[in-house]
Amino acid sequence: MRKHASVALSVPLSTGGHGKVPAPVAVRSPAQEAKRRRILEAAVRAFARKGYHACRVGEIASEAGVAYGLVYHYFTSKDEILETIFRETWSQMLTAIEAVEEDGVPAAEQLRKVCAIVLRTWKRDPDLVRVLVREVTRSPHIQREVEEIELAYAALQRIVQRGQDDGEFRADIEARVAALIVYGALEEILTSWVMGQLDDSDEEVDRAEQAVVSLVRDGLRVRAPAD
Repeated sequence: MRKHASVALSVPLSTGGHGKVPAPVAVRSPAQEAKRRRILEAAVRAFARKGYHACRVGEIASEAGVAYGLVYHYFTSKDEILETIFRETWSQMLTAIEAVEEDGVPAAEQLRKVCAIVLRTWKRDPDLVRVLVREVTRSPHIQREVEEIELAYAALQRIVQRGQDDGEFRADIEARVAALIVYGALEEILTSWVMGQLDDSDEEVDRAEQAVVSLVRDGLRVRAPAD
């Protein structure tokens, strides 16, 4: 059974019990933030191309077009760079899901929007998805440390629970289990695109989104009483 990245983007980093001391939190100028962002985006490209463990900090610096030592001005280690990619990706994903929660549309439509947000990440930034999917199995502590992952699952659970409370979804399925099933399906599709097992043309990405939404909505729909 494959273990997948819990994917779809800044909060202070935790030490994570690995003895690392995160870089001091400071107010950055726009130029400093732009350089930090450039280093992160370069790291995503380098990790996607070579893999996290085979990639050296010097290669990230070269990809970003900055001096080697400047990387350590913003990040204490390569591990912290990867953790920041995970944390900021999930922070942005969580913000997007919470915005869907607040828009007042029926729960089934909210689930459709969440599926679109997650799957369309592949269209927007396939290198980012490659890094998230490939590296989570090699760096499992990252997933344990990034609390935004659990918060995103909780948001999905709330959407399902709201649909159940409103009579839109069947109540005989535990909301937490339904939320994990939904996200598991999305992860499997993203992983299949990364592994080249599914066609990832724009048309097929749209079809995958429609298929997941249809299966989820049909599975959760309240059944009419049997005659």
